[in-house]
Amino acid sequence: MRTSCVVLTALVALAAYYIYIPLPSSLADPWKLMLLDATFRGAQQVSNLMHYLGLSHHLLALNFIIGSFGKKSAWSTAQVNVTDTDFDGVEVRVFEGPAKPGEPLKRSVVYIHGGGWALASAKIRYYDELCTAMAEELNAVIVSIEYRLVPKVYFPEQIHDVVRATKYFMQPEVLQKYSVDPGRIGISGDSAGGNLAAALGQQFSQDANLKNKLKVQALIYPVLQALDFNTPSYQQNVNTPILPRYVMVKYWVDYFKGNYDFVQAMIVNNHTSLDVEEATALRARLNWMSLLPESITKNYQPVVQATGNTRIVQEIPQLLDARAAPLIADQEVLQHLPKTYILTCEHDVLRDDGIMYAKRLESAGVEVTLDHFEDGFHGCMIFTSWPTNFSVGIRTRNSYIKWLDQNL
Repeated sequence: MRTSCVVLTALVALAAYYIYIPLPSSLADPWKLMLLDATFRGAQQVSNLMHYLGLSHHLLALNFIIGSFGKKSAWSTAQVNVTDTDFDGVEVRVFEGPAKPGEPLKRSVVYIHGGGWALASAKIRYYDELCTAMAEELNAVIVSIEYRLVPKVYFPEQIHDVVRATKYFMQPEVLQKYSVDPGRIGISGDSAGGNLAAALGQQFSQDANLKNKLKVQALIYPVLQALDFNTPSYQQNVNTPILPRYVMVKYWVDYFKGNYDFVQAMIVNNHTSLDVEEATALRARLNWMSLLPESITKNYQPVVQATGNTRIVQEIPQLLDARAAPLIADQEVLQHLPKTYILTCEHDVLRDDGIMYAKRLESAGVEVTLDHFEDGFHGCMIFTSWPTNFSVGIRTRNSYIKWLDQNL
């Protein structure tokens, strides 16, 4: 009995050691976030072990684990009709909400899920519940795109998938089939999905052949650039769950099918050092000392290396491609974008990407709503139901849907 107590105590201590990480007091539900982070770290370590043993690519293994806990079939509710289909060869899940009395045509949102271009799915519980809520509360048709993921495809194939599916949906006969008002269509996405939504918005704004234009874009803690991994939010949240800086840099390298040997050099901005001529013209568009307010820059200092590793950009030129990094797009591109909503969270390495994009859009004459949550963390908006329900998740989702309701 005594031995059992000692073993149990040791196991509890080990579990507490694994779970506990120091977190700012301003974070919503910190212990719940520690448990969520520990679960995700555990899944990552299992998938890395499978990769090491040659059993599976670590991203395929991790996505299998994620899907095992929450993949949902297309179940309709009393208010929302849910179907799986494909648009021009791209899988989508369509959520048809109820029509508003007196309005035969519905508004619509094309939604792009997050997951580092490599994880998650339009069919997992978190995104299914979000899109169902959107369809019901907005009396809208929500098209959630099941784009292909790394490592099956790499940049720019994810962009091609979302462009192809959205163009198909915006054809007059398809909009008519779903009773959608062609003048009330928006695009949206979170994290890497916000990246793809921003790239889609920029491409569509320049496409003269598109009859129907997007009315709004709504970007949820979007990832928008890969030139500077030392913005104040990257420095402040270097180890903050559930997206530490090291993990975000690895997602970028995976997206471009790059070399992991470059990760540590990229973390200290060796890929955009002063001797990397290709980055020279783009640095001004990411000058966070001028784009961010003093309340955010605080005492943080830019990390600009005099000499770095010129091989990185030579081997991964996609790092400087505006399709991958919408924040570095030309001003002439930005000025044609629709009314924009950007949601950012204080405890997120990507906070400053969103704030800088809002500033650049405003300077280009675009109407922007920047919705910042001081107690938010990356990914929080999809965590709204037990056992991963966070108060800030519910508040961010409500705020997001409210903005869409008022502006779409």
